[in-house]
Amino acid sequence: MNLSHGDHVVDEDSVKQDVELLPARTATVREATGAPADVVQISTPFGYLFTNLADSYPLAHLPLDPSSTVVTALKALGSAMVDQPDDAGDDSTTPPIYTYWGQFVDHDLTANTDRDTAVNIIDADLDPLHPEQVLHDLRNLREPQLNLDSVYGNGPGPHSTDPDEVPFNGDKFELGTLAGGPPGAVVIAGDDLPRINKKARIGDGRNDENLVIAQIQVSFLKFHNAVVDWLAAHPGDPITGVGDFARARQLVQWHYQWITVHDFLKTVAMPDVVDGLLNGTITRFFNPPPPPVGATFMPLEFSVAAYRFGHSMVRGAYDWNENFGAPGVGQPPPGGPDAAFGQLFRFTGNGGFFGAPSLPNNWPAQFERMTGAVATPAGTNPEVPARFARKIDTHLAPPLTDLSNEGTDAALPRRIQRILRRLAVRNLLRGYRLAIPTGQAVANELGIVPLTTAQLLSGDQGVRDALIDGNFVVATPLWFYVLKEAEVIGLGNRLGPVGSRIVAETILGQLFEDPDSFLRVGWNPSQGVPATDGSQLDSIIKMLQFAGMHP
Repeated sequence: MNLSHGDHVVDEDSVKQDVELLPARTATVREATGAPADVVQISTPFGYLFTNLADSYPLAHLPLDPSSTVVTALKALGSAMVDQPDDAGDDSTTPPIYTYWGQFVDHDLTANTDRDTAVNIIDADLDPLHPEQVLHDLRNLREPQLNLDSVYGNGPGPHSTDPDEVPFNGDKFELGTLAGGPPGAVVIAGDDLPRINKKARIGDGRNDENLVIAQIQVSFLKFHNAVVDWLAAHPGDPITGVGDFARARQLVQWHYQWITVHDFLKTVAMPDVVDGLLNGTITRFFNPPPPPVGATFMPLEFSVAAYRFGHSMVRGAYDWNENFGAPGVGQPPPGGPDAAFGQLFRFTGNGGFFGAPSLPNNWPAQFERMTGAVATPAGTNPEVPARFARKIDTHLAPPLTDLSNEGTDAALPRRIQRILRRLAVRNLLRGYRLAIPTGQAVANELGIVPLTTAQLLSGDQGVRDALIDGNFVVATPLWFYVLKEAEVIGLGNRLGPVGSRIVAETILGQLFEDPDSFLRVGWNPSQGVPATDGSQLDSIIKMLQFAGMHP
């Protein structure tokens, strides 16, 4: 399935391609939701994490009338949020890999779909929808579990040349080969995704939308293959179990889930919030309805607002490998310019590889520059650029003001094309359209003291003016609120209390609801494959090392 990042629209062909990916729902679900039968069969529901706020609509939300005034104010706020240069002052202490690990997790949990054209942000009149209509019309084309269906698809099966199937060679994934690079470029050891006519043969086409996420997808293919090899080499080990492919997939999933909780979540969210939700000292709001309506759902406050914090972490350019940024081993300084954000979209199958048949051999990731395994603070060595994500704050890198791969449908009015290319504007309008409650309402519901006026108005004058002019100081869009909270409380390095609760509750809630997750079966990395140094394989760096991905 080839959705664009953040899409809520999917056509009938995409729906049909995903029929075998997701379990069928019952007729009772169709009756309860009113969704078309074919959508129910291949989808799972969205819901609101804070049902009290949805039930009180619109008291806990932005104003309904006049919606045109609110929409104009949201556009102004979104425009102000991207009016900052991508400089060293925007660096967090978080390595860039967490930005794109978060995107990978998002694609594993959510693929938004809309068979009712009322649920979009391209209408001339962007009137907000009632929560009941949103839940009626909007469905998720993913099982909201961290089960790596974006990696495994329907496999394994017999070797196939079907471009829509994930290719396997026995119990292992097939990998793609690299194309030749330009003369004089340093050849980087690595692999590409398996492809036919440039199209990636993977479980979710969105994981080929930029080169970072594509190389993370490659790392999961190689991680699985390395686990298969390890199991074959240790037949008498208690970890090995029975069944090469099934056992390997199970271990890959559990390591991935553990790492997402104990490395990713505890880095981007407040660790005490994660621990409190794990040990039960914090009561969870996540309360999925019982079957047959559905064992679980995807909270809209997460997918439409809070989890989009990663957009502010995106850099305008990256120290990608020896050909870019810092010099490599044996190379004289300085290295070449960083790999620009736009280039990372062009060097994918969707971007066309600038005419090459596959990823050129000067473009594979050297992930040690993205993971913090080799990190140099900004300014301490001018020959080595900073290797950090941007801060989680209310500013986005300039390239996100004009996304070249979005808004390309010539049939759309120019006004709508511009909206779709401006990420901050798009996020704010989608939150308004889909009845997402305000940040203050969510804070009060959680029993958290909301941000003060002084905190909300701190920082950039342009953003401050847009908040005041739009009357957003007392009722603040949730996405902006989560970013501002991270900026003033988390110092740009992690989410604040509201953002941490929504993000951690959703990810942990899905794991608690999944009977096969590591949380439910009581698994931990001591029961998995060991890291390359013999320690427990319990971090992103160790997973990439095991997969042989230059961590």
